[in-house]
Amino acid sequence: MSLIARNIDSGTIIADRLVIASGRVDRAVGLLTRDHLDPGEGLLIVPCRGIHTWGMRFAIDLVALDQSGVVVDAVAALRPWRIRLPKRGAVSVLELPAGSLERSQTQRGHRIAIEPRPVERPA
Repeated sequence: MSLIARNIDSGTIIADRLVIASGRVDRAVGLLTRDHLDPGEGLLIVPCRGIHTWGMRFAIDLVALDQSGVVVDAVAALRPWRIRLPKRGAVSVLELPAGSLERSQTQRGHRIAIEPRPVERPA
């Protein structure tokens, strides 16, 4: 099933091609094998409270979410070889292409919904 991440408060789509990393290996590897994220792509790491960008080759935006989908931490353009310590209440982290937070007007306190991607019906 294809997923999207939608900012309920701003009404914008943050990612329309969302992948979930929930297994131990998928969470450990994350985006390390990638050299970029295209606009609209995203990786939701579950469970996760904080991340590092050691070994990554590009900057990312990140959003840490609590159990209700409320943004408890948001960082724009986190560069490679950095760490973002765990945040109280975080249960997942959404990794996005740099610039996604600004485009979607996402900030701490906003609510993010992870939803099935609407099926496009032929005309």
